[in-house]
Amino acid sequence: MIDAGVTIGQLQASLPLDPLENRILLCHALGLARIQLITQSERALTADEAARLGALVQRRLEGEPIAYIVGAREFFGLPFRVAPGVLIPRPDTELIVELALERLPPQGRMLDMGTGSGAIAVACAHTRKDAAVSALDLSDDALAIARDNAAANAAAVRFLRSDWFTAVTGEQFELIASNPPYIAAGDEHLAQGDLRFEPTGALTDGFDGLSALRTIIEGAPGHLVAGGWLLLEHGYDQAEAVRALLGARGFLEVQSWRDLSNIERVSGGRLP
Repeated sequence: MIDAGVTIGQLQASLPLDPLENRILLCHALGLARIQLITQSERALTADEAARLGALVQRRLEGEPIAYIVGAREFFGLPFRVAPGVLIPRPDTELIVELALERLPPQGRMLDMGTGSGAIAVACAHTRKDAAVSALDLSDDALAIARDNAAANAAAVRFLRSDWFTAVTGEQFELIASNPPYIAAGDEHLAQGDLRFEPTGALTDGFDGLSALRTIIEGAPGHLVAGGWLLLEHGYDQAEAVRALLGARGFLEVQSWRDLSNIERVSGGRLP
C-alpha cells in the first residue's frame, strides 16, 4: 500500500525493491523519464498514481518479471515489446547476434528459428540493412509481437509460422541462428525466478533439453549454402553435447563461444 502525498524522492528510498527496479516502476507508473525522477523528486503522488504504483510493486513482489510488468525490454540497444507469450530477451543472447553479424556475408540470407519476440532477427536486420532476414515461430502470439518489434525498429524481416523447417522447404540461407527450447523437463530452474512466468514451451523441449537442437542440426544442412554457418544458443552444460551433434552431422570449424558470465553459451559450425 502506497499512500497519496508521498514524494517521488521518498519512494526511491523506501520502495521494497532493487533500486533499478524502483526507478523502472516509478517511471512506468508515472509516465516519467529517468531524469525527471530527479528534477521532480519533491512532487507528491496523487491517489490514482499511488494506487497504480502500488499495484505494480505488488506484482513484482509476487515474482512477476519487470519486463512483463512494463511490457518492454532493451536488447542489443533496441527497445522490444514483450508479453507473457514470449521469452524475455536476455543480454547473453546478444552473443549470437554478434556472431551472426560477423559471419553473414553482404546481401546474405539469414534464418532465425523460433524467433519469439524477434530479438535475434530484428537486431540483425536493423544492423544489416543489406541482409535478407527471415524468422519463424510456431506461436501466433509470438509472431504478432515479433512483427510489432520489427516495425518499431525499422527492421525488414520476413516472418513465417512454421514448425521448424516446414515453411522454408527448398530454401537455402548463408546463416541459420536459433535460441530454441533447451532446458530439460523437470529442471529445477523452471520453478525459479522469472522462468516461472515465461512460456514453458519456449523454455523446455519436454525431454532432455537437446531434442530441438537435434532437429535443427539434422535439418540445417539441407537449408544452408556450401560454407554456410549454423549458430545455436544452448544451456550452460550442453556445449560439449552440441559440438558432438554438429561434428556428427558433418559441420566443420565446430566451436563454442562464451557469454558475459564466461559460460559456453553458443556453439556452431560451418557446412563444408
